[in-house]
Amino acid sequence: MRAPDAKSAPSSAATSLITQQFLAWVASNPRTYSETMEAWRSCCPRLTVWEDAVSDGLVKIESDGGPMKAARVMLTARGKLALAQHAKF
Repeated sequence: MRAPDAKSAPSSAATSLITQQFLAWVASNPRTYSETMEAWRSCCPRLTVWEDAVSDGLVKIESDGGPMKAARVMLTARGKLALAQHAKF
């Protein structure tokens, strides 16, 4: 499986509204992994926002070597592009 191309964003149709809301939430303030999991993790197989954003290369986790719960969740270039494309509509 190839990694998503960082320069191409998913089409607006492919990026669901809830994914756009998630990306906007991540972009609005610095977020920790712990905070993100508390707010967005789901055990519902139909609500896979976090998992989809990670697998689509829209977000990344950056750690400074500390505990995982303190790692930062950030938009990738692809995530920023997807968010910007949605804002045009």
